[in-house]
Amino acid sequence: MLNTLQLQETVDEIARVLGASATLEDRSFRLLAYGAQHGELDAVRQESILRRAASPWVRDYFESFGIVKAQGPVRIPATPDLQARICWPLRHKAVTYGYLWLLDSGALPDLEQIAPLVERTAALLAQEARSRREQGRELDLLLSPDPEERSSLDLAGPVTAIAVRESDRVAALWTLPREVLARAGSPVALLAPSHLAVEVALTVQSRYGTAAGLGGPRQEASDAWQSWREARHALRIAEHFPRFAPVARWEDLGVHRLLARLSTADLRELAAFVSSLDAELVATVETYLDLGGHVQKAAAELGIHRQTLYYRLGKAEKALGRDLGDGDDRLAVHLGLKASRLLGGQRR
Repeated sequence: MLNTLQLQETVDEIARVLGASATLEDRSFRLLAYGAQHGELDAVRQESILRRAASPWVRDYFESFGIVKAQGPVRIPATPDLQARICWPLRHKAVTYGYLWLLDSGALPDLEQIAPLVERTAALLAQEARSRREQGRELDLLLSPDPEERSSLDLAGPVTAIAVRESDRVAALWTLPREVLARAGSPVALLAPSHLAVEVALTVQSRYGTAAGLGGPRQEASDAWQSWREARHALRIAEHFPRFAPVARWEDLGVHRLLARLSTADLRELAAFVSSLDAELVATVETYLDLGGHVQKAAAELGIHRQTLYYRLGKAEKALGRDLGDGDDRLAVHLGLKASRLLGGQRR
């Protein structure tokens, strides 16, 4: 894991030298270390410490001052709700790995005296990032279905693979626990000890603000590729079925596991005949079938009168040429609607 003790000692030293409140965050504004408070505490610093991360609006505001590409300290002016502060990007070889924040009362001493500490911290974060990239390349081999390509990483089981949809947010994967292997991509790939898998999935999913899927655990790391295949299927379900979002576990998906395994051609074949339904009828029929044909529950869920539900169901049966009172027809329609969801069709 990232050497948080060394980071904390560095932040404490910076705070001591400058006599100012100091905070260290990674590239995604996730808190890594903070020093003792000097003077008043504003809401942004308090939120960062309590929540271990900055809120999206705070990130957007600070980034509007060009801190991502800044070559040196940037002063953020005070607002009615925000104390003035200095942001010193932690850059190493033209890459920003994090930010040092200093609350500015207007009397900060010469910042150059902490330059060596800032440089050392940036190098430490860069080293950790490089290590993670190397792990990512090894992870690609480990998750390959080709036995000749699989890595011989010394990993103890059980392990669980995790797939997370990437986004335009920056998620510092290198800050995850050392025993978690991570690789950026589409989707993001992670391999974690099974007892940490749910926690890791929730953490990374929240950083990206998207969805995640967990494969089943495997006792042997050499079988992790099977868990990875399941994780990608589970991610697909999480993205299209709200009841499983934002993090879907392969073990919890039931019959949806069969749907997730189908090819695009098979899904199109299942979904073809339901394409005649408009969005309102799709929502009506899917809700009705999801609730086992229970009229009262379906009407309540949809917020309509039972007579309106009967009218819509009759209209759908006519459009489909199917009888929703017949078991086989009901199954075909239900599968068709689910297949349409996986193809990105109508969603409730």
